[in-house]
Amino acid sequence: MSNNFKPQISVVICTYNRVRFIQACLEHLFHQDLNKEDYEVLIINNNCNDGTTELVDNFIQNHPRLNIKQIIETNQGLSFARNRGFREAQSKLITYIDDDGEAFPNLLSSILSYFKSHQNVVGAGGKVIPKYETEKPKWLTHHLRMMVTDIDYGETSFKCFGKKYPAGCNMTYRKEILQQVGGFNEALKWRVDDKYIFHEVSKISDEIYYIPEWKVKHNIDAQRVTDENFDKLSYKLGQEEKIRIQSINKWHYPFKVFEYFAKFLITFALAIKHTLLGKPIIGKYLIRFRWLALKGLIA
Repeated sequence: MSNNFKPQISVVICTYNRVRFIQACLEHLFHQDLNKEDYEVLIINNNCNDGTTELVDNFIQNHPRLNIKQIIETNQGLSFARNRGFREAQSKLITYIDDDGEAFPNLLSSILSYFKSHQNVVGAGGKVIPKYETEKPKWLTHHLRMMVTDIDYGETSFKCFGKKYPAGCNMTYRKEILQQVGGFNEALKWRVDDKYIFHEVSKISDEIYYIPEWKVKHNIDAQRVTDENFDKLSYKLGQEEKIRIQSINKWHYPFKVFEYFAKFLITFALAIKHTLLGKPIIGKYLIRFRWLALKGLIA
């Protein structure tokens, strides 16, 4: 990489033991329709021990036209890797893609064009389309979309709000705004980092948008939709949400517990509704999710 290299957009991939998917992730970035000199790819290797390091090294060697760099981040945790990525980036625009994501060919050119023509916008995200190794789980509903990161809010752009914020698999922020908020919360090592950064950035500017033209496929392996992993993710979400809330204001925590408990009770009504509609499995997993998330929150 030349010392004079000044990319216009930096793609950050935080990875931990995803050797099965990262090759495809990198190939899709190599085949972007944006000029190679306009973007860089940073792989933040968060202590991989499954062959990812060697695979990425080989990819770099075999793709000399791509401005790509592998960086080892020894502090374990997704937010550590997220922060290392934007701090190492040479551009003013940071796009995060998961290590099991596959970017559509026009993703980076579309992002760059949008931010150039919308100088007031500080952040944005697009669609995340699940790509199942097996079949789509029968329990999937929009209430459980976070379990497979299924993001599709329609075909119209809008300003993000509430629960509709950029997902970590397809989110872009200006580097300056990430620096202003102090980056990602490094106590969040596994989940809700995207939710945290959205709310922190929103305190400075609410110019954060959903752009349906930006698309990334997200590989969902068979293990991801097992009951064991469903339970683990549900519980962990509650734990990480507790950390997020207490890092903002510890007095908000009792209200969050009340909110989760109320949602748990309301879920029984939803379960009855789905049962009457002939889909009792959805009701079952909604209750399961809400109960485990509540347990994680109060653990």
